[in-house]
Amino acid sequence: MSRPLFVSLDGPKGAGKTTLLEAITKVLRADNKKVIRLCEKKSDPFRGETMALVNRLARNPCLDLEWQVCERFADSRAWISLNVLTKQPPDSIILMDRWYPSDAAFRRMVPFAEILQLNIERNVRTPDLHVGVVTAPDISWARAAARPRGLSSTVIHKLEEQVACTKAFEQEIVNNGWVLCRNEGMIEDATMQVISEIYRLL
Repeated sequence: MSRPLFVSLDGPKGAGKTTLLEAITKVLRADNKKVIRLCEKKSDPFRGETMALVNRLARNPCLDLEWQVCERFADSRAWISLNVLTKQPPDSIILMDRWYPSDAAFRRMVPFAEILQLNIERNVRTPDLHVGVVTAPDISWARAAARPRGLSSTVIHKLEEQVACTKAFEQEIVNNGWVLCRNEGMIEDATMQVISEIYRLL
């Protein structure tokens, strides 16, 4: 590869992304692939200010505030694209925990087509592979509830909201041609599905 292969994994809370990322990393490294694990949240130097805005939005949902949140996230991804992604070894596989597809799950008022255009206009790096990780909402809800940190969501507090979040995200997977990875059964099955997609691109 002349540049890193960039793979993003997105999905609703509790869909098992972190577990899946760990399993994919293990398989790829066992095959002597250079894997770089990145997380949008941890790579974003403006996260504190953006989450303050997200908290305002949660208390006072309105289109203007949600648009500002979308802009902030797009600006952060543009910064990560320029200052983090470009610094990775050219023969590596970058696994990114969340990227702009996640907005399809968590934003309610701004149409995702507009969010996507916003990210394109800001020169946010397009992943070589978008993986949408989903489970039935009751499964992801139960998984999240069982974690020590719980759901840890600013914008989702009820099962009905998790259902809406999952439905919206699955629709955008179809609309945008992302890879749908159902993570309700054996983790090995989901892992090998994503691994096969990565090797197809390699």
